Amino acid sequence: MMEELINKIETLNTKEDFISFLELLVQDLRNNRNGWENKNLESYLEAAASWTEDMGGYYQNNNLPIPENIDWKVFANILIAAKMYE
Repeated sequence: MMEELINKIETLNTKEDFISFLELLVQDLRNNRNGWENKNLESYLEAAASWTEDMGGYYQNNNLPIPENIDWKVFANILIAAKMYE
């Protein structure tokens, strides 16, 4: 499933692609919970914050360009909206 998630990221270009990725991520959690280091929301969000802080190293270590002009407000809005959206 991890390979499928990575492939989904590589082809992600639209809002619909992103929604499909999120749905696949939820499916992976439901079907492969033991493969997740961070199984609850608190630890998942903490890991997301830590990875974001160190993300430059990820891109450098994988010989990938470091993303520029990221609209961080969109990510923040998605996360805060999910707190109360049904």
